[in-house]
Amino acid sequence: MRVGGIVLHVSRASRVCLAVAAVASVTVAATGCSFAGAGDDVVRVYTARHYDLESAFEQFSADTGVSVEFLYGTDAELRERIQAEGEDTLADVYLTVDAGNLAAAADEGLFRPTRSDVLDRAVPRALRDPQDRWFGLAERARTIVYDPARVDPSDLSTYEDLADPKWDGRLCLRGATETYTQSLVASLIARNGYADTKRVVAGWVDDAEIFSNDVDLLKNIASGDCEVGIANHYYLAQLLDEDPDFPVKIFWADQQTAGVHINVSGAGVTAAADNPDLARQLLEWLATDGQQAFTAGNFEYPVNAEAQPVPLIEGFGDFKADRLHAAELADRNADAIRLMAETGYE
Repeated sequence: MRVGGIVLHVSRASRVCLAVAAVASVTVAATGCSFAGAGDDVVRVYTARHYDLESAFEQFSADTGVSVEFLYGTDAELRERIQAEGEDTLADVYLTVDAGNLAAAADEGLFRPTRSDVLDRAVPRALRDPQDRWFGLAERARTIVYDPARVDPSDLSTYEDLADPKWDGRLCLRGATETYTQSLVASLIARNGYADTKRVVAGWVDDAEIFSNDVDLLKNIASGDCEVGIANHYYLAQLLDEDPDFPVKIFWADQQTAGVHINVSGAGVTAAADNPDLARQLLEWLATDGQQAFTAGNFEYPVNAEAQPVPLIEGFGDFKADRLHAAELADRNADAIRLMAETGYE
């Protein structure tokens, strides 16, 4: 069911309705449904992550007897909704993509600290909030992609090298307003400093054609419009799953330096959760027994070292990952946005 920009889902295990309130910039009509009380075995999730969640939540319900109600929306919509609902929020869990979005929710007071030995063991320290307000549950590698018919992989090396004039007219990038672009630039600022990163980004702008999403970027490489780009690994995996002969390959960036830029999909327990214990139980399951179900549908890498990625992305090969703490991406997000504006990156 879609209401305004938000999509509501009721699990098969429970026919509970989620009441919808109007919030400032998200106009939605209130429903007349009732909903279960805090004592019921139901955990409610507001999620900006749209990939194959229902099957994972159904498996959690089958394993635990706890039903999951979930509501889709954009990051901004859902954060604004949780703020507007305040102590009356229906959300026990806020689940989203990108460390910047997770940190923004934490800074806005939307999460409570969640102490869990299970999460401490399952989620690497670099992929969770230092104050235990949110936890990464899946890894996303943003790296170089290329047309093997026109690019020799020996000519590829680092994100910074793509600023070289040799890539002029050959490079495709995603727009500056996208969170994945912002986090990559934030990681370069953390590694190289503002001035050096500004020179790199200015070089990208001189070289590149800009796309609004990674799928269009990858398809333009495949069609010959450009030759090399930067994309999240799972978008290429999705296209290869549809067509094993899709003519774009992956190159792991920065293997002789800091390693491939890593971002996360993750979640936290809301500050006003009615069922914080059930919410913690869901996060623990997603980080352990549910890792395969949570990551496989979108070809993401598990955060838990005991879980295995699906064979398709295992075929991408091993790589060195940049273990910059995810929270640092959020700390430098505003600098990244300012830097890109200064270079004319749109």
